[in-house]
Amino acid sequence: MVIDLKNANYSWVALSLVFAFFAYLSRAYRWKLLIKPLNYNPSLKNVFYALMIGYISNLAFPRLGEITRCGSLTKTDKIPVDSLIGTVIIERAVDLIVLLIFLFIIFIAKIEYFGSFIYENIFIPLYQKFIQAVDFPFYYWIMIIVFIAGFIGLFYFFRKRLKRVVVIHKMRKLLRGVISGVKTVTKMQNRWAFFFQTVIIWVMYFLMTYVVVFSIPATKDLTPIDGLFLLVIGGLGMAAPVQGGIGAFHWIISSGLTLYGISKTDGLVFATIQHESQVILVLFLGTLSIILLFINSHRKRKNIN
Repeated sequence: MVIDLKNANYSWVALSLVFAFFAYLSRAYRWKLLIKPLNYNPSLKNVFYALMIGYISNLAFPRLGEITRCGSLTKTDKIPVDSLIGTVIIERAVDLIVLLIFLFIIFIAKIEYFGSFIYENIFIPLYQKFIQAVDFPFYYWIMIIVFIAGFIGLFYFFRKRLKRVVVIHKMRKLLRGVISGVKTVTKMQNRWAFFFQTVIIWVMYFLMTYVVVFSIPATKDLTPIDGLFLLVIGGLGMAAPVQGGIGAFHWIISSGLTLYGISKTDGLVFATIQHESQVILVLFLGTLSIILLFINSHRKRKNIN
């Protein structure tokens, strides 16, 4: 495997990173479009810095990046973090819809080829986890329903007193802010621009995935629809609750490539090149963003003094 990694054609990997950079830039601009209805207009530079700091945070702890990037933009542009969280929820919902559309396309395009893999490696595990989550004895459900009903009843009865509790007041304020952020999608004036940026983001994601297949002999004959398949299952791997999709991404990609008669070892080589090159880019851009934000902050403090 080490020899295969050394012999890979990294010109294609470099091109993949170019596509990835433009995807991140487009994602930053799309987020800026969502923020504008909140009556704030942060610079694209600050939005991009916040986004990359969020990505680098995800490498430390799953989903931490969503909060970190909101916190970063709050610090630079004084935008309420709760409202920013609402815009991130919209972003994730839109991307999930796109991913599901792609999943449907590849399922229909080659149902006899991809169908069994998707069914066995995605649908069945999700179904089993759902069954495990809800597989309680009947009396457990009765207890849960009674507890929820009692909690709602107590909350309603003491609602006036609870409003005066500091923690409850802050939670209500946070919830209102999140809802305000979610509503930005209905107030957005440049909806076509938002739609266009979403298309650009996913085209770039597709290209950054597909061009890597030409970096090693084992995958160089894969077609664009195969590249879309790798994008979808790779996206699902990245969505796993582990740091940066490490392990989950490699497993699902190497398993998916066995459909083409590609060995697990060669599949792991491809997954490693794809994943680790993106991690290096995120580390570089994330670190650079932190440094540049620090420099900008230092300059502002110096000018004030």
